[in-house]
Amino acid sequence: MKLDILAFGAHPDDVELGCSGTILKEISLGKTVGIVDLTRGELGTRGSAEIRDQEANDAAKILGVSVRENLNMRDGFFVNDEKHQLEVIKMIRKYQPEIVLCNAIEDRHIDHGKGSKLVSDACFLSGLLKIETVLDGEIQKPWRPKVVYHYIQWKNIEPDFVIDITGFTDTKIKSILAYGSQFYDPNSKEPESPISSKNFLESLNYRSRDLGRLTGVEHAEGFTVERYLAVNSLGDLK
Repeated sequence: MKLDILAFGAHPDDVELGCSGTILKEISLGKTVGIVDLTRGELGTRGSAEIRDQEANDAAKILGVSVRENLNMRDGFFVNDEKHQLEVIKMIRKYQPEIVLCNAIEDRHIDHGKGSKLVSDACFLSGLLKIETVLDGEIQKPWRPKVVYHYIQWKNIEPDFVIDITGFTDTKIKSILAYGSQFYDPNSKEPESPISSKNFLESLNYRSRDLGRLTGVEHAEGFTVERYLAVNSLGDLK
């Protein structure tokens, strides 16, 4: 199955938090989108890997993505080496995306920066003919995505560009709240975590509104790039 966009996250819920508004908008425009989670988030303070498996499936249905897979790497301990790169390359060659979205280049959680670099390196290596990968008994063809964009996570990194997600924020929040074990619940008996506070949940709205304010729309999501953006004319810029 060829996809237009493939979004990677170090943990289930990274994609929902960072770029689900953009995913929803692109799907509404007819694009096909998939998600690949690197780990099951088994080291998370709240919930369990099994709970998050179900939550990820529920969130995928809300978003309407074509596919969601989990590479079952070790939460907290995966590294950017040949073994892990080859697993990501298999996904890139399997789905042949034009665009890859992945974790923030630098962030509070060490897996975010590691996952970002791992996926970015794998996107380049995936285009090399002499790297052979086999999936389901068949040799895969090389494939290199045209671009890699990094969504913004915990830190308020200055974006290189933003996507207008006005009209998609309610469904974005719904997909995030599918992870009931992770986010604010006044009745939860689970230990508190940096993302389980009411303030964090509210920040999802005021961040997107602030990026929207700065760019003349209601809500927006920000991304950083690895190379210069190019447009055909000044009229393409808003």
